[in-house]
Amino acid sequence: MAAQKAALARFCEVEGFEIVAEHTEVETGKGHDALDRRPQLAAAIKAARKAKAPVLVAKLDRLSRDVHFISGLMVHKAPFIVAELGRDTDPFTLHIYAALAEKERRMISERTRAGLAAAKERGVVLGSPALPAINERRQAAAQEHVDAIKAVLLELANLSTRDAAAELNRRGLKTSTGAAWSAMAVLQARKRI
Repeated sequence: MAAQKAALARFCEVEGFEIVAEHTEVETGKGHDALDRRPQLAAAIKAARKAKAPVLVAKLDRLSRDVHFISGLMVHKAPFIVAELGRDTDPFTLHIYAALAEKERRMISERTRAGLAAAKERGVVLGSPALPAINERRQAAAQEHVDAIKAVLLELANLSTRDAAAELNRRGLKTSTGAAWSAMAVLQARKRI
C-alpha cells in the first residue's frame, strides 16, 4: 500500500494533480457485481463524479483483474487514470492491459491450486495447525479478546460485518492476533458473543 501511495504522489507531482480524497480497499474486483462488493471504490467514483475529477490508481490490477469490470468502468462510471500507464493512455491500451491482468489472475489461481495439490501429495497438512494445545490457547485468547471488547461489538451489531470491521479499524482496535479487522473476523467475534 505504501508503494502505491508513493507512486501516486510522484505521479501527481509530475502531472500537477492534487489528491482530494483517498480510498483504500482490499476487496476483490472479480465478477459482475464487483462494484457492489467494493464500497470504497464506489465512494471514490461518486466523489470523482462530484468533483468532476478522475479516479487515480497506481496500477491497473489494483483496480481490477477483470476485463469486463474495467471496460464497464470505462464506459459507464467515472474516468480513471492508471499512474503506471500515464495520463493519456488510450482505451485500447487499457483493454490490453486489463486482458493481461485477467490472464495473470487465472495463472495465479492455477499455480496456487497446483502448489496446494503438490503439497498435499507430499503429506503436508494444509490449513490451521492440528496441534490441540495450540488451537486451544488460540481459542481461549480469542474468546478473552472478544469478552474485552464485547461492548464495542454490541454497539456495532446493527452494521454489516464489513462496515463493523471498517469501524473497528477506524477506532484503532485490533483482533486477538494483533491484525486489522476483516468482515470474517467480525463474523467470528459475533459468534463468540
